[in-house]
Amino acid sequence: MTVKVAVTGFGGRMGRALAEALKQAGEAGKAELSAAIVRPGSSLVGADAGEVAGIGRNGVAIVDSLENADFDVLIDFTAPQASIDNAAYCAQHGKAIVVGTTGFTPEQKAAMLSSADKAPLCFASNFSTGVNLCFNLLETAARVLGDDVDIEIVEAHHRHKLDAPSGTALSMGEVVADTLGRDLAKVAVYGREGQTGARERETIGFATVRGGDVVGEHTVTFFADGERVEITHKASSRLAFARGAVRAAVWLNGRAAGHYDMRDVLALK
Repeated sequence: MTVKVAVTGFGGRMGRALAEALKQAGEAGKAELSAAIVRPGSSLVGADAGEVAGIGRNGVAIVDSLENADFDVLIDFTAPQASIDNAAYCAQHGKAIVVGTTGFTPEQKAAMLSSADKAPLCFASNFSTGVNLCFNLLETAARVLGDDVDIEIVEAHHRHKLDAPSGTALSMGEVVADTLGRDLAKVAVYGREGQTGARERETIGFATVRGGDVVGEHTVTFFADGERVEITHKASSRLAFARGAVRAAVWLNGRAAGHYDMRDVLALK
């Protein structure tokens, strides 16, 4: 069965990447773009979604609300409050939703995840297959290297990214901290300046770089005396995330209500 997928925030960069990924999935008979949604008042309303995305006319007219969309699964890479509202709508109507939005406060995240009580929700900070494999590698590295190393995380993104550190960097930190039995909220250090004193072993440092059109780069380094281990992921195209999100949408369709993530989709847990 071909899964009908709606994409909200269609006018953005990820919306267009998702259109391309869904075109590829449609050629394989797995999923299709059934609705493209933008904010009310957008000049794109009524336009052909395929033309706007640069993939050729597909007969899907862009709409300005979920009420005007026909879909099995919604993919949402928008903004925290919009994702909360969209997840609530899907829960109310028994629809599955894939959320790749980042920048949630703890309270916002809890509000969004509450929708999983009524409908299937796949939420992840990163839908790249490679990044989710890195999460497993980080667990192994942290478990083997233990408390004998210093751990630093460096991430780089394009100039337009709104949140810092990236959701992926924070997820990487959470994976490492959880494996080592640490509370990331207590041991994270977000940048350093001035006379900071000697580094405390249990801290996990974060550094953020913003500039140009960098899609996304993350490196976690485990520094030991005499050697270091680096685990790096570099994305060169948003299609890496879009293909993963479409894969998650196909997997999520028909699942029971609940909170899933990309490692569930990839059977990495």
